[in-house]
Amino acid sequence: GVTDGARRLADMMTNILKLNKLEKQQIYPKTEEYDLGEQLCECLLQFENIWEEKEIEIETEIAEDVKVNTDEELLSLVWNNLFSNAFKFTGKNGKVSLSLKSENEYAIIKISDTGIGISKEVGKHIFDKFYQGDTSHATQGNGLGLALVKRIIDITGSDILVESSLNVGTTFTVKMQRSKND
Repeated sequence: GVTDGARRLADMMTNILKLNKLEKQQIYPKTEEYDLGEQLCECLLQFENIWEEKEIEIETEIAEDVKVNTDEELLSLVWNNLFSNAFKFTGKNGKVSLSLKSENEYAIIKISDTGIGISKEVGKHIFDKFYQGDTSHATQGNGLGLALVKRIIDITGSDILVESSLNVGTTFTVKMQRSKND
């Protein structure tokens, strides 16, 4: 309905403003140590009504005590965007998975879905601002969300990659430094 469209527009405006700020480097990441698993779970839980409505199966595998020292607020934008896409593009009775592992000095976060997937061609440009690779994604306006994600990942010195197969699903993997364990 009208409100949906208006809300999407408002979200998009907020994202544009954030992205502009990030591009002009006016946002300096505030670093604080926090538990990444807790943050991921909190972000995921915000989508509970969507997964219940679409009867999406949720699979989580979260290592305990993975601490990171980064900007919690910026990172929550990353997870929200990635979850939002996963749920948007996964059909009824699909599956969305979240895993968090630590490997050496890194935290490895994987968010996977069994959604419509992304073609190789689109995958190459998926983090470009406003890139709309195919009409299905274009109408959903995900172009901006992922540009924002990429910018935050760059600013915080992390890495992100996407693996996807059409009609099989998509996995985003984020790799970030974790805090040294005392």
